[in-house]
Amino acid sequence: MLLLLAQWLGQDVRAFNVFGYITLRTVLAAMTALVISFIAGPRVIRWLAAKKIGQAVRTDGPQTHLVKSGTPTMGGVLILIAIAVTTLLWADLSNRYVWVVLIVTLGFGAIGWYDDWKKVVYRDPKGLASRWKYFWQSVIGVTVAVYLGMTATLPAQMELIVPFFKTVAYPLGVIGFMVLTYFVIVGTSNAVNLTDGLDGLAIMPAVMVAAALAIFAYVAGNAVYAKYLFVPYIPGAGELCIFLGAIAGAGLGFLWFNAYPAEVFMGDVGALALGGALGTVAVIVRQEIVLAIMGGVFVAETLSVAAQVLYFKFTGGKRIFRMAPLHHHYELGGWKETQVVVRFWIITIMLVLFGLSTLKLR
Repeated sequence: MLLLLAQWLGQDVRAFNVFGYITLRTVLAAMTALVISFIAGPRVIRWLAAKKIGQAVRTDGPQTHLVKSGTPTMGGVLILIAIAVTTLLWADLSNRYVWVVLIVTLGFGAIGWYDDWKKVVYRDPKGLASRWKYFWQSVIGVTVAVYLGMTATLPAQMELIVPFFKTVAYPLGVIGFMVLTYFVIVGTSNAVNLTDGLDGLAIMPAVMVAAALAIFAYVAGNAVYAKYLFVPYIPGAGELCIFLGAIAGAGLGFLWFNAYPAEVFMGDVGALALGGALGTVAVIVRQEIVLAIMGGVFVAETLSVAAQVLYFKFTGGKRIFRMAPLHHHYELGGWKETQVVVRFWIITIMLVLFGLSTLKLR
């Protein structure tokens, strides 16, 4: 917004103001989103509590979770407000990628909001029927996939980049690119949502992955760095750093209230939105495989659910895990909730560092 204002006034903000630097605006975006979360957090929580928007806990889940019933949910609204306001303030709004990720984030957030609303109003832990949730996710996913596929101007924008190798990339073609984009966006959205089952479990990995993706976005948006590190040069991708900085700041601010014992839950409104945002950014900067590496916790949680369901059906009722998603398996195995959360955080830190290493290990 500051850049557009400068252009409207007939000035080049970069010529006289350090606010033109992406790195500085990324830091300021993170700080702004953090402050917004801190200031608005207590007010949002009080409003949710006053409206009796409390979490409906599954009766077939761990019994220790029954005490969480009634805790304010839909706190992801706080995250979305902080991200949207911060991005509109610090990002270059003439950049099309900024609008793509904002629309995806708010679109998936709207789906999650309606899902949470059904859970709250009808006291139904299952919320919006899965077929309708996937339908609307698919509408957004397909729309974005088509837009990115039809507006790609460089061959590298439609290649599947294999990390750890300098020149290994597989051309996808327009259709292949669209299919991959759809599955990455929708898949990541649902993966984060499945992970969001314990206090602070999903938000911190999302923050760490967003911070790491900001580095990839900065490199991909800089022709010199992209050439040196053998990554595709994506003009305009660097501006996504501001958006990702906003996610990191908003996420840390939300964690202040979501840490055990949580004062508020993210709900689908936050989890679906964050997953969709991370998936979209990964597609734009051509780092889908690296996203799967860094978001290994999200992947493991999703695979545990898929494996449990398939095994249950084919064996007539037998189970691989004590309960799925995976974090419940460890809870029922004797780990305390805080142990599961912190250990999954540690795993994410290691995976993020491993993912970042792919920038140089080529």
